Amino acid sequence: MNSRTDRPAPQSRLALLRHGRTAWNRAHRLQGRTDVPLDEEGRLEVSRLRLPPDWRDARIVSSPLQRAIETAELLAPDTVVSVEPRLSELDFGDWEGRQGAKLKADPDSGFRDIEHWGWGFRPPNGESLTELRARVSAYLREVARSTTPVLAVCHINVMRVALALAHGWDFDGPPPFQIKRGRLYPLRLEADGTPRPDGPAVRLHREGAPS
Repeated sequence: MNSRTDRPAPQSRLALLRHGRTAWNRAHRLQGRTDVPLDEEGRLEVSRLRLPPDWRDARIVSSPLQRAIETAELLAPDTVVSVEPRLSELDFGDWEGRQGAKLKADPDSGFRDIEHWGWGFRPPNGESLTELRARVSAYLREVARSTTPVLAVCHINVMRVALALAHGWDFDGPPPFQIKRGRLYPLRLEADGTPRPDGPAVRLHREGAPS
């Protein structure tokens, strides 16, 4: 028996991190592809975070939107951050800049909570989760060929799609996970890019906080 052929193929590691806060986040506005930077408080919050030791040598990749790039550069100031367009946030189309609560109160808006979108729902002139899944899945297949762990700084809906694929959630009802800022969400990728959960979310240490 050849032990080499019996040995399972190594799986690549990927951790997802949501960007820091912006003024639009605090105002509960849908920012999607709108290129809103971190606000001053958001920059300060991110600058106090420290990566855990086992992710400090990871390759850092960011969405091309300012709020993600700023977060990546503040977290890893001595690292070259690669930009990956496929990690851009969902395009909310006509809903960009609007507050979800106000859209929900307007029966003509067509708004619904993302937990009830399914894969095929599309905001007016925006992007469906199926389309977002296609570009996220293409990126996961690429990372699956990497032998170096990758830390991707991105957006909540990119993370929802990747975690939905990992947990078997179909955007119909409450998700089996919560996404919080200041936490890494680790995944292991099979050879075909299929993501699998790799333990619980890892809370980033805050400078000056008790260890």
